[in-house]
Parts: sequence; structure tokens; C-alpha cells
Amino acid sequence: MNINWVLLIVGGIFESLFAISLGKMQQGSGREFWLWFLSFIVCVSLSMYLLYRSMGAPHPIPTGTAYAVWAGIGAVGTVILGIALFKEPVTFWRMFFITTLIISIIGLQLATSKT
Repeated sequence: MNINWVLLIVGGIFESLFAISLGKMQQGSGREFWLWFLSFIVCVSLSMYLLYRSMGAPHPIPTGTAYAVWAGIGAVGTVILGIALFKEPVTFWRMFFITTLIISIIGLQLATSKT
């Protein structure tokens, strides 16, 4: 796995964290709200920067693939964190579609690595 894929995966993790920060902002007020807002700003900035860097040299990931994988990692991470932190429901269909999303992310990575 080259460095660009590592950057993209870490960027996707920060995408999950900025989404969770938004959820926590909705639950907070006063100082807590502002700390979660700061967390959101830091995470969204790092996430976007790492997405940008993953599409550059030395082994650029095509824009469409990078964006799809980044968004998919963020979506999967956000669902998992939502279950853990917000007690969101765990249903068969949620887990089924998250699993298909993970399979698709892996498939895109494998298909892009071969080209």
C-alpha cells in the first residue's frame, strides 16, 4: 500500500470525526459546544487536506476513486461511532449495507491499484 492510500484512509477517519463533532455540537452548549466546534474545524481541515494530498504525487489516486473511498470510510466510521457514542440502532439492514460499502471500498482500492 503506497503513502497516498494511507493518507486517504487517515483522511476518511478524520471525516468520521468531523461528523461526530457535529453530532456532539448539537448536544452541547456553552463551552462544550465551542470545544466540539473547534474539534469539527480541526477534523474537517485535516480530512480535506489529506484527501487533497492523496490525489497528488508520488502515486496519485484518481479523483473519483479517492472521493468515493474517502466518503465511504467516513460513512462507515460515522455509523460505527454513532452506534458506540449515540446508541444508534444496530439492525440487520444497516449492518448489511455497511458491509457492502466496506466491500466496495476494498474493491475500489484493489481495482485502482491494478491500473
